[in-house]
Amino acid sequence: MAAIISLLIVLTLSILITRIATVALTHTGLSREVARFQARSAFTGVGFTTGESENLVNHPVRRKILLILMLLGNVGIVTAMSSLILGFIRSNSEAFTLRIVFLVTGLALLWALGTSQWIDQRLSKLISWALNRYTHLEAKDYASLLNLAGDYRVTDLLVQSDDWLAERTLGELKLRDEGVAVLGIKRKSGKYLGTPGGPTKIMANDTLVLYGRASALESLDQRRAGTSGDLEHDEARKEQEEIASQEEIEDASERRENETK
Repeated sequence: MAAIISLLIVLTLSILITRIATVALTHTGLSREVARFQARSAFTGVGFTTGESENLVNHPVRRKILLILMLLGNVGIVTAMSSLILGFIRSNSEAFTLRIVFLVTGLALLWALGTSQWIDQRLSKLISWALNRYTHLEAKDYASLLNLAGDYRVTDLLVQSDDWLAERTLGELKLRDEGVAVLGIKRKSGKYLGTPGGPTKIMANDTLVLYGRASALESLDQRRAGTSGDLEHDEARKEQEEIASQEEIEDASERRENETK
């Protein structure tokens, strides 16, 4: 039974490691969906598509994250298989059945925890806070091009069919009211639309290149269609109005100081 418990512990740590890596990769400018896929791919060693692998390997911070994931993944998979084998050898039929039930129950519980949106959101916030406090992750390639500073960043966001963004025009969404600028849209076909305007419609499976505050981009990535999404948009718009007002006050104060010098 100890081997089964060891296996469940290894699987729990594996889930936690990929969650941490997912959040860390989003700090480098990847969308949440892409970051989750790449973290799981690196940890399990299944590989990536050519275009995505180049984007990750050519970025120094992403490359380090993937290297750590690969090393931990190899150790975790070997340990998990060893624990699984040890858990069932030399056991009679009654003990074998009991261990099967214990293993299936544990896996079902881990699956429920791993797919829980409530847990995912809170765990992601905790991990993001820890990374911001104890590490220094940033999208260095974007920063060098756009001179990003403070809480602002560039990221890409893959639009799902049930997202608040899907099947609506940029004019309807009014993302600029939230302080978010759409720099480009990559269609599923591969076509790229640079600096799209208000009439441009966002489709499911589009990848948006966005610029804005990190918290606003994170909120937009998690927003789903329906009344709740509209309410989140209104709250984000009000928050942006307060931020813009404060920035204007600070800017006016700085201009007055420069004029008096």
